[in-house]
Parts: sequence; C-alpha cells; structure tokens
Amino acid sequence: MAKKAPVQQRVQREQLPVAEITDHCRVYVDGVNQTDSQAHPATLDHVRKLEAQGHDAFVWLSLYEPTERHMHQIAEDFQIHELITEDAVSAHQRPKVERYDSQLFMVVRSIIYRDQDTVKDARQIIESGEVQMLVGPNFIITIRHRTRLPGLESRLDDAEELASYGPMGIAWAMSDHLVDHYLRVVDVLSTEVDELEEEVFTPNSRIDIQTIYNLKREILEMRHAIDPLAPALRQLIAGNEDMIGKQLRSYFRDVLDHEMQAKDQVASFDERLSALIDAGVAIISLQQNSDMRAISAYVGMAAVPTLIAGVYGMNFDNMPELHTEHGYFVVVALMVFIVLGLWVTFKKMGWLDK
Repeated sequence: MAKKAPVQQRVQREQLPVAEITDHCRVYVDGVNQTDSQAHPATLDHVRKLEAQGHDAFVWLSLYEPTERHMHQIAEDFQIHELITEDAVSAHQRPKVERYDSQLFMVVRSIIYRDQDTVKDARQIIESGEVQMLVGPNFIITIRHRTRLPGLESRLDDAEELASYGPMGIAWAMSDHLVDHYLRVVDVLSTEVDELEEEVFTPNSRIDIQTIYNLKREILEMRHAIDPLAPALRQLIAGNEDMIGKQLRSYFRDVLDHEMQAKDQVASFDERLSALIDAGVAIISLQQNSDMRAISAYVGMAAVPTLIAGVYGMNFDNMPELHTEHGYFVVVALMVFIVLGLWVTFKKMGWLDK
C-alpha cells in the first residue's frame, strides 16, 4: 500500500485541471498588475490585444508541480518549445540557463534551513526546492517544486522599471530573492560552525562527532544546489543581450556577486567542517586512549591484591605462612601498601587523569 500511494497521488494530480495547480495568473500592463485570474488562455489573448494597441504587456503564470499533461496543455497555449516542456515536468534539476529561439528556460534552487534541534531526521536540516522560469516575449511561467512562491512585492513596486524590463524583470526578482536567501542561510550556518569549533577546541569537552557529520552532509547538499548557478548566470548575462537590457544585466551581475559570496562561504564551511571532523576524531581517540590508560591502571592496582589473595588461597598443607600468628594482618597491610604505592605512581604519571 505504501508503494501504491505515490502512484495514486500522481494519477489524481494528473486529473486536476490546470486552474487547480495555478498559484496565480497576472497580466501586467505598462508595469502595473491589472488582473489576477486563473484563466490563462484568456489573459494571453488579452495581452496580445494590448500589445497591438501599443502597450507593454505580459502574463505571469505561476504553477505548482505540474504534471506532463498539464505542461502539454500550457505548451500548446503559450507555444512553448517541446524541450522546455520536458524539463519543466522533472524536478531535481541543476541550476541552469537554456535558450530556445526567443524563449529562455532558467532553473534556480531554493534553500530551506531548519535548526538541528527542531528536526527528527538530520537530512531535513537543509532542504532544497526548485523554481523554474520559462520566459518568452510576452509571458513568464514560473514553476515551483517543493518550495513556496517567494513574495516579490517589494521588488516589483516600480511600474516604470518593470514595464521596461518585461518578463525578465520577474525572472530577475525571483532569482534575486532566492539568492539573497542563500546569504541569510549562510549567516545562520556561520554561527553553527563557529559554535561547533568552540565546542571541539574547548579543553575537556565531550564532542558529538555525529552533529558535525550531519551538518557537513547538509552543507554538501547546499553546495550541490547553489554551485552550478554561477556559470548559469554568467551564461545568461553574456549570451542573451537581445532579451536582457543593459540595466537588467547589471542587476543580474549583482545576483551573481551574491551567489558567489554564498558559494565561497559554503565552500569554506565545508573545509572547516572537514578540519573539525579530523580534529574531533583525533580528540576522541586521545580521550579513548586516556580512558583505556586509566582503566588499565585501576586493573593493575586491583591485580596485586588479587594475586596475593590467590597465592594464599591455594590451601596447601606445606605453606609456612598459614601458621604465622600475624600473617593475615601482614598480608592485608602489604596489599594496601602496594596498591597505595601504585596509585601514587600512576597519579604522578597522569594515568588516572581522564
């Protein structure tokens, strides 16, 4: 039943109309949002009429995890290239930028960070989602997988700029929001790594090496999500001047700068955590050696009275010491003296200090 459930959910999602998986369908006229309808074919026709009248208009359609059937319907309405349609259905894609004639396809990963104390599964510390952007001359279609739709109101409040940028203005605002969140996650991770370093290098502290492993694994997940974005943004800026104006290219360069900052910081975290793992393993080995040395010392002290008691417990008839009047007291005193001597010796050598 557990295996059939995801298949059944996919079948049920296939049967949903496009309107049910649509976050919004907006028409921007001269940089101002005019409508918020889910009837995307009607809004696209409306945009074409407005363009014929000399207005700068485009459609922003936002979808949540469309299936292949949904995307074929959208592709037919918007005349989307068939290769883009295939990519838009599949999640878990690397960040990339691809150009198909007058259409552009972008993939930017989103990052969600959760504190280790608030998750049951360590693999949930850092989770990545995906935002895909299909940009055409008079439309942009955003598709989100395992992530929320970013709030872009503050970045889209200048109608004049948005009118001049067109659909690529939405793509820039979306990319800028997601990459800025990388930096916020990096700030939190910086605190986490600093605390782990302090814990590891504090004398006599008990180290939980599994915590370091968990965070390193999640940071590797983050690196896989954000590292490929830098070459994709360079390709976007350098090779699509007909779709991206000079001012907007400078904005994308700023996104690239922020992405490089996040990328370098995460790479440094990865290196620092590798060093912490090596240091932690070395410290744990020293602690274990110290523990074993202390245990060996205590076993050695216990072995002496055990040996003496064993010798005099053999009960042979020909043992002169058994008939000594004060033999018991002498042997007990000897045991105590030897054990105390060993304790003082081991203490001076530091074998009893853990």
